[in-house]
Amino acid sequence: MKHRIHWKITKRLVLPAMLAAVLALTACSGGGGGADNKANEGSPQGGGEAAGESGPLTFTFYGHYDWYTMPNWGEDLSTKWIKENKQVTVEPISSGGNAKQKLSTMIVSGELPDVIWMERGADVEKLRSAGMLVPFDDYLEKYPNLKKWAGDSTLDMLRSPDGKLYQFPNWYTTQPNGNAGYLVNKKIYNELGAPPLETTDDLYAYLKQVKANYPGVVPLEVGQGGSGIEILTSAFGENYPYTFTAMKGVPSGNQLNSLFTDPVFREGIGYANKLYREGLISQDAFTQKLEQVEQKVRNGQIAVYVASSPTEYGAIGNALLSAEDPEAGYIMVWPIHKAGLDKNKIYPGDYKQQGWNVNVITRSAKNPEAIFAFLDWMTGPEGQRIIMWGPEGLYWDGVDEEDAPKFTEKFTSDPKGRDELMNATVNFQWVGNTVYVDNSKMKFESTLPPEKQNWESRWQSEITWKTQYNTTEFTNLDPAGDSEEGIVAQSVLDIYTKALASAVMNAKSEEEVAATLDKAEADAQQAGYAKLLKYKTERWQENLSKLK
Repeated sequence: MKHRIHWKITKRLVLPAMLAAVLALTACSGGGGGADNKANEGSPQGGGEAAGESGPLTFTFYGHYDWYTMPNWGEDLSTKWIKENKQVTVEPISSGGNAKQKLSTMIVSGELPDVIWMERGADVEKLRSAGMLVPFDDYLEKYPNLKKWAGDSTLDMLRSPDGKLYQFPNWYTTQPNGNAGYLVNKKIYNELGAPPLETTDDLYAYLKQVKANYPGVVPLEVGQGGSGIEILTSAFGENYPYTFTAMKGVPSGNQLNSLFTDPVFREGIGYANKLYREGLISQDAFTQKLEQVEQKVRNGQIAVYVASSPTEYGAIGNALLSAEDPEAGYIMVWPIHKAGLDKNKIYPGDYKQQGWNVNVITRSAKNPEAIFAFLDWMTGPEGQRIIMWGPEGLYWDGVDEEDAPKFTEKFTSDPKGRDELMNATVNFQWVGNTVYVDNSKMKFESTLPPEKQNWESRWQSEITWKTQYNTTEFTNLDPAGDSEEGIVAQSVLDIYTKALASAVMNAKSEEEVAATLDKAEADAQQAGYAKLLKYKTERWQENLSKLK
């Protein structure tokens, strides 16, 4: 599936430390949430009409990411249809490649965009506490798609401390999704006799075979920044998604404990170090660029690729390689596990009910209700069909009894045109409805013979969706960047980043790996790690109480 592919490679962006002061200043001066916008408080405008039914709607949209550039609205088939039929126009505001500075500048100037697309959590709360955001509670019953598809449990997890909902989620879900796992070069695998590839011992033996027989191939590609190494640690513990490395904390009982001293993590890093020392892992893992990883996968220069979304490049590589040689391409294997562990309790990836990121509507919006109505339409079945697969009549025609699109013959006969359309709209997918899109696609794929099924969809249904762990309870644990705990978190992250690279690349033995992680633990504790773990534990327990 094309959705969520791009989302996996985003980086967490935190507002600068000065933002708290900026927000306070803006709140007092009236910028964004001042007197000029008081008309929005308590009495949303729009009259209850659905998107486009109360006349033309135009609003500004800002994606709070360095990498994000919104395509021109109305130039692709999907947004052109929306513009003509729903009378909705979205005007982009660019980050200019520096999202932190751009948002700070807009706050100070009092010229906030109508909608901000951003990471949920501490940064949203700063805007909310400064009175800059519009609550959605009065709209939920009037426009029912979000409440119906996300569910009360997910919406409650998104509520602010004042009990109100300000965040409209993107790619929220009530069922597993995700692509993390192990991609395998099919031709190399078959030429080596298709040996067992289930345990960490199997993987080690296989990678040695690859190195001996294919000198121009990377035995195990672990991606940019060594991210695949973190996923590899999941092989050494049951119910141990790599999310714990991102959290920098491992749950035990009712508290989060140190990652550096965790036995599963330490064993996983020791294994990675062994592979690295023997030349079985990409030697430039911590320095290579994403484009280099993509090129190796596209060209078939890897034997195994472990990543949070290996299907992204795997689908492209599979199409290119199999077009030249029917025996070439990629397959996926069930997640690797340490011998003795239950393979059905190994989770290389995760999913969260709240999905990826959120949209917030600011007090600058003249008609916040109409904007919400449009987003609610967009997250519903019709909106999802159009933004994912274009207007009716081309790749789908009509719907079945479950409101799923009836895909046309052209959907399978014109994969190039279909994918071009989907690629053109991927950066407009701000309110993705995972359950509707996934179920619609899988329902259709199940009617096709294996050779005509979408490559990604096949592996998602057979492996990846079955091996992603529900980590909803561990969301929103990060402190505000300018808080005491936030400063500690940055220090711990710096310590972790250096220790991970050193333990994998520089250690000459298991003992040296252990010594590196011991030093990282000591440095982290000196930086205030215990206080950070206490803070995250409290947030985690709050989440658990909401999910009961």
